[in-house]
Amino acid sequence: GPIQRSQAFVIHEHLRRFLLGRDPLATEALQDQMLRMNRHGRSGLFMTGVSPVDCALWDLKGKALGLPIFRILGGPTRDAAPAYASMLGFSTEPAAAATRALEYKGMGFTAQKWFFRNGPGDGYEGQRKNLAMAEAVREAVGDGYPLMFDAFMGWTAQYATEMVRLLEPIRPTWMEEPVPPERVGELRRIRQAARVPIATGEHVYTRWQTKELLVGEAVDFLQNDPDWTGGITELVKVCALASAFDVPVVAHGHSLLAALHVAASQSPVTVPYVE
Repeated sequence: GPIQRSQAFVIHEHLRRFLLGRDPLATEALQDQMLRMNRHGRSGLFMTGVSPVDCALWDLKGKALGLPIFRILGGPTRDAAPAYASMLGFSTEPAAAATRALEYKGMGFTAQKWFFRNGPGDGYEGQRKNLAMAEAVREAVGDGYPLMFDAFMGWTAQYATEMVRLLEPIRPTWMEEPVPPERVGELRRIRQAARVPIATGEHVYTRWQTKELLVGEAVDFLQNDPDWTGGITELVKVCALASAFDVPVVAHGHSLLAALHVAASQSPVTVPYVE
């Protein structure tokens, strides 16, 4: 798990007949064939059905072999994986955000990600609100504590360029999804506009889409989610690809357990955190 109704629909309507009676331990062959069985299936909703099947088959393989998945994948590479706190749902009013940020730092989280509520339609005042929250959180946790920020793919390239320049003194670890990930050229220009690393990949599917971001020099951190990008099988391949470009992978935290096992099998340089 987790599994959503939209994923269950894809599995029931498209994948079930293909999977029944197949060798469940042949994860490489099954994942490769699932990727090819629908001409609209290389991204989006279809991939969100393929991915949890692959994760479940790895779970089954671990039970069959009596081993945790990270050992089957080649780990462990460390005793523990650092986790960052994803602060979605908390108040972004500066004083309240600062209090909550200090609280979560005290709980032992090694980094935090905060979410901007304002975009281009909110004008100058919204931009100032975004910046005031970021400044308050930085002051609360202190210099040197990793802070990330997320824009929900909701900005224009011009607005994002202005924001990353304003955020530069706060020294974010990354600015996440300022624009949708398929806009590779825009991401590259935003990345070049200021010394603020750019993160994306939560809504990217398979190693091939990921490669376009890497070759296009559009990303500093990848965030492919094992429950969406193609499963554990695909995330391991994304990690190998990313390592060749010296780009870290910090999987989106929708499926933490799968991401954690992959992290435990990879170099801490390749996978520094889990969400």
